[in-house]
Amino acid sequence: MRKRTLSRECALQILYSVDIRKTAPLAEVVNDYWQKSSGDEIVREFSMVLVEGTLKNRKDIDKLITDYTDNWRIERMAVIDRNIIRMATFELIYMEQIPPKVAINEAVDLAKKFGDDESGRFVNGVLDKINKEERKNK
Repeated sequence: MRKRTLSRECALQILYSVDIRKTAPLAEVVNDYWQKSSGDEIVREFSMVLVEGTLKNRKDIDKLITDYTDNWRIERMAVIDRNIIRMATFELIYMEQIPPKVAINEAVDLAKKFGDDESGRFVNGVLDKINKEERKNK
C-alpha cells in the first residue's frame, strides 16, 4: 500500500476516535492509536498533517460541508462518512499541492473500505460539489 494511502487510513481512524471520544485530549487519542498501530515516520507525519489540519479547521470545514449537503446536518451523517468528508475537504481546500482528483478518489476508496454500501457514492457526491464550487470561486 502506498504511504499516502496508508497515512489517510491512519488519519481517518484517529479522526474517528476523536469524534467518538469527544472529551479525550488529542494527544491521548493519538498516543493510544500509535501504540496499537504501526507506521513509519513518513506515514505518521502525513497522518498528523491531515488530523491536525482537519481538526484545526473543523468549524469552517463543517460549515462548508453543510452548505453543500441538502437536508443533511453534519451530526446526522455516519461518523465514518463525515470524517472522510472532513479530511478530504481539508485536502481540497487547504492543501493545494494535492490534486483534487487524488483527494476525492482516496476518500471514495476509504468510504468503500470503511463505510457502508452507499458511503462511496455519498462521499463522492459531496466532495465533487465542494470541489467544483470552491475551485470555481478561487
